[in-house]
Amino acid sequence: MARSAIRHVMSVLLLATAPLLQPALALAQASAQPEPELRLKIVGGLAEVSQYVRYEEPFWRQHLAEASGGRIRAEIAPFDRSGIRAQEMLALMRLGVVPFGTALLAVVSNEEPEFNAVDLPIVNPDMASLRRSVALYRPHLEMILAERYDVELLAVYTYPAQVVFCRDLFRGLADLEGRRIRTSSVGQSEMFAVLGATPVVIPFGETLAALRSGVVECAVTGTLSANSIGLHEVTTHMHGMAITWGLSVFGANRQAWNALPEWARTLIRSEVADLERQIWNAAEIETGEGLACNTGQASCRSGRRGTMTLVPTTPADEARRLQLLTETVLPGWVRRCGEPCVDAWNERLAPALGVTARPD
Repeated sequence: MARSAIRHVMSVLLLATAPLLQPALALAQASAQPEPELRLKIVGGLAEVSQYVRYEEPFWRQHLAEASGGRIRAEIAPFDRSGIRAQEMLALMRLGVVPFGTALLAVVSNEEPEFNAVDLPIVNPDMASLRRSVALYRPHLEMILAERYDVELLAVYTYPAQVVFCRDLFRGLADLEGRRIRTSSVGQSEMFAVLGATPVVIPFGETLAALRSGVVECAVTGTLSANSIGLHEVTTHMHGMAITWGLSVFGANRQAWNALPEWARTLIRSEVADLERQIWNAAEIETGEGLACNTGQASCRSGRRGTMTLVPTTPADEARRLQLLTETVLPGWVRRCGEPCVDAWNERLAPALGVTARPD
């Protein structure tokens, strides 16, 4: 066949197949283009504490970008520096104003007492108890967030244990009678009032000054955060029993969450689960670190060594704890919350804790 005839046949074939090739070429070009970068805005936990500085901020600013191959970029700000009132966090998440946010359970429980079941005073005297309680109650938290706030629960975080510090000698819970004690919640105040103490609600940042000036003689706060602000220099004794911990939930507005590609949701959920494990392990370590530093142990690494005395939890303290939980803490919570809390507690927590909630 002559060359001119061959060229003619090839031209006819190309014209005939061009409409078939165009969609394939367009698909190939689209797949070759880089996927749009996802940008997230996160409202995190409290500024300047270890959880935010060492874990949350590096995770969102650096780690997630690396884990996603640069496909996800996130900005994060602590909630107490973002112009958002902690009490409004869940409402703003429901509206989508905050697409990804962190809510302190002790704060939002003023509106929804049901949230605070797992961090009521003296429910969890140690980390093992806290881990168990949160595992049991987590499905209920997930349900409340989804049904009432349209929020997808992604993580539950905890701060280190909050314990009692006093300026003078005390040997246990019974010795707190007659003392003025800094507290940070209604539940804590109710408990110490029953012990015969005078609770005084004081912001964390004013705790050291209140102890120095004699406004209070004791204070409930975190073991290591107390060290960071110098409480070990103005108090002499510290109890080993955790009063509360400081739980928070991290979640996403469900509309914003569902708008993300499936691969992004899968990656974020997996990576945030790992972040949650790191925060919990750190809270356990820092609880012990705070105790070690305040009492001047050689194992102190991240704080300043003090000369405080650690007051151990005695059998009498444990018996008093159970009595306070049964007769004061739990009934007070039920009065604030009502029948839904009774059902939630008895279904989720009572079998493991051996303490039943009763209608007011």
